Amino acid sequence: MLRADSFRPPRSKDADGQPGRVEDVEESAMASVEKRVRNGRTTYEARWRDDQGRQRKKSFGKKGDADRHAATVEADKARGTYVEPSKTTVAEYARRWAETRPHRPTTARRTEMMIRLHIDGTRLGGRRLADVRPSEVQAWATDRSRVLAPTTLRQAVGLLRSVYGAAVLDRLVASSPVVRIQLPRHERERVVPLSVEQVAALARAMPERYRAMVLTQAGLGLRIGELLALRVQDVDFLRRTVRIEWQFTQGSKGERSEPKTPRSRRTIPLPRVVAEALAAHLTASPAAEDGTIFTTRTRAPLGHVYYGHNLMGRAVTEAGLPKGTTSHDLRHHYASVLLSAGESVVAVAERLGHEDASLVLSTYGHLMPDSDDRTRSAVDAAWDAARASCAPDVPQDAPSLR
Repeated sequence: MLRADSFRPPRSKDADGQPGRVEDVEESAMASVEKRVRNGRTTYEARWRDDQGRQRKKSFGKKGDADRHAATVEADKARGTYVEPSKTTVAEYARRWAETRPHRPTTARRTEMMIRLHIDGTRLGGRRLADVRPSEVQAWATDRSRVLAPTTLRQAVGLLRSVYGAAVLDRLVASSPVVRIQLPRHERERVVPLSVEQVAALARAMPERYRAMVLTQAGLGLRIGELLALRVQDVDFLRRTVRIEWQFTQGSKGERSEPKTPRSRRTIPLPRVVAEALAAHLTASPAAEDGTIFTTRTRAPLGHVYYGHNLMGRAVTEAGLPKGTTSHDLRHHYASVLLSAGESVVAVAERLGHEDASLVLSTYGHLMPDSDDRTRSAVDAAWDAARASCAPDVPQDAPSLR
């Protein structure tokens, strides 16, 4: 039977394999501090076991620092906020995070590029994940504001916030440093939609084979990928509707994918002007074997860059339209036409395939017609119809203000 005083703690070895001196050792499941002396230099080593039972350690030059670290570890373990020491950098974890996300192909490519150019390619990307402070994130955001557009900058900050949110859940950091980040003030420019005359001029400036694309996008409010993937079987000329089921993403090389959001799957009324343009186009340029309506002369699918940049860019210049006009302005035109005709915000959001009608209000609210006269007329008409029974105290011979 062992005597209580017969126990001696094992002598540790230095890095060179030689026995070292160890004092003040506590053999316990709790965090402990050991005094170590080697080559005349004294250090204090905090030892503890992580939540997986693995032993960890960290050296300090002062015993007080080691004691405080050991106490903090135990307190964090008790609160359930213990963070595993890791040498993982921000960029490394961001890439791992992106690989686990259920992103669509286009989103995955955009996320990978954002991480590669604006996280991995910066000083922040090389920092240890757990060492980053809010001030460093602010400095990073300020630096990125010099090279990124305001909207893209907000996307980059949002990406970093999501990365750190996942790191907190993985218990790699105790809290996220992406907090209270101040970004440059930005006010979105008001949309100035193209007029019908400008859209017609743009269509005339396009090569004849592609003129119907302009009228179709402007008359249905399609995103560029939805326009390029449109098929004959999606167009019901009899019922005068168009069903949006697919899109071509940038770089997809003719491979269809699901639309941007669930609400993007939608049925759109087919205006006469679009039906006539499509019928004439299909007569002159039959659809491809898979039904794709708009193709090259070799019957290959059109790409984003060829239509949205090459063809559209030349046509915009030839038609004398404002610099910076893109195919997306045809979508703005569609929304403005519906709103000016009195279509509801909810209906416009459904036609555009938006998830939330508030986006229509924030983007196109200034285009809505003045409703002051309609409000006055509605109230006056209601009271005029029931004047005798609802407003008996109003003198019938009172002078009219109308």
